Amino acid sequence: MSAYAEERRADRAADAEQRRIDQAAADARRVEREKAADERAARLNQQRQEERAQAREGRARARAERRAAWGEALTAGNVYRKGTLALVTASALGSLPAQVLHFVGISPMLLPLPLAIEGAAWVMAAGVAYADERHLPAWVRWFLRLLVLAAAGFAASINYTYGIHLPGLSDTDGQAAGIGLAAVTLLGPVLFEIRQWVTTLSADTNSPEERARRRHERKRRRQHRSIAQLADRFVSAAPFGQLDFEEAFAHAWEIETGTGTPGMTPRLHQRAARSAAALTRAQSAVTGSAPRRGWPIGGLFRRRPIEHTPAAPNRDQSAETYVYRSTADLEVSAPAPITPAVAVGELPAAPVVSLVKSTDRVPAGAVAAESTRPRRATGRIPDAARSSRPKRTADELLTEARKATVGWTDRELTAEGIRKAVRTSPAKARVLRETLRAERDAAREARKQAEQSAGTDEAAA
Repeated sequence: MSAYAEERRADRAADAEQRRIDQAAADARRVEREKAADERAARLNQQRQEERAQAREGRARARAERRAAWGEALTAGNVYRKGTLALVTASALGSLPAQVLHFVGISPMLLPLPLAIEGAAWVMAAGVAYADERHLPAWVRWFLRLLVLAAAGFAASINYTYGIHLPGLSDTDGQAAGIGLAAVTLLGPVLFEIRQWVTTLSADTNSPEERARRRHERKRRRQHRSIAQLADRFVSAAPFGQLDFEEAFAHAWEIETGTGTPGMTPRLHQRAARSAAALTRAQSAVTGSAPRRGWPIGGLFRRRPIEHTPAAPNRDQSAETYVYRSTADLEVSAPAPITPAVAVGELPAAPVVSLVKSTDRVPAGAVAAESTRPRRATGRIPDAARSSRPKRTADELLTEARKATVGWTDRELTAEGIRKAVRTSPAKARVLRETLRAERDAAREARKQAEQSAGTDEAAA
């Protein structure tokens, strides 16, 4: 009996436990359903809010687009163009009926005449616009304008005659009607032509830089007509698009004047040489001493070391040395023809010339950097003014040049730069330049061979 009771209690406990488990599962499912319903409601609410926000943004965007469209439509240019077309239409509607009635009153067979006359005026006006668009010659446009005026003037005279003879009007009213019809007939073509004129001018109006460039081009062609014509010949001789006008103009300038500096001519180079000589004489007159290779220390110029050269034995040798001074940077060591000097604005400093006025003319293409002419006015140079620098050998000059040009590039390695750096003659400067260039080439070749040898050894290893 006790065993049966125990089994019943166990069964009831199991049933109770099962009911509790079922109830917990049902509660969990209800919670999940409520949670899903809440999430779905939240999503729907968020979606409705996003839709309302998008609708508001769409309405705001539509309003902004309408405002922008109204703003673009009501600009001065659009109002002028569309207003002109409206006035032209009103003019045609006002003038054409009077012409039709006038010619039909004469004979119904004359009905095509007003259409032809009025149409001729508008077709010629459209022809002016087409000529402007195609950039046709000016005489074509003016010829079309004369045809427009002729057709419009004839139509205006017909309308004036028809207006003053309208029945039932007094003389004053008839006169006013005739003048009004004639004016409205002329108003349309005139307004259309003015509109086309303004449109063409507006299209041709570019940026201030472009206008300034066109003014510069016209001024250059006017002031340098022969050079511009020669440049045009170069451009026309070359294949289309292969030669730019600026390059052709620079080449033509160098051919005509002998110098590649824009604006400079042989006469201007000669004036520059005379001005430099006059400046040196004036500075020497103020200081009261003989000219030397240097400038006053007082602020504007840096004093350069004094270097004196022996006086030339004769005038020919002096003139030859003078020429060599201005052509130190030539690629050849032999004397070369006189080349044009740089422009006044490009001179690094005022060159120094002798105070003795020579009867020979200063070469137009050379500015003296140093004069070796004998001093006649100041007498013999005192010993205190002579340079105390001993005469350097070729090896010493080469050593100084190596030290001075150790950081120079190949482009900076010129005879003129070496001459100024080591204070030597142009002929020696050219020799030093060739020697240093040969040394640099040999060093580069040695480095190249060493790199090739190192690469071969690495490949073999």
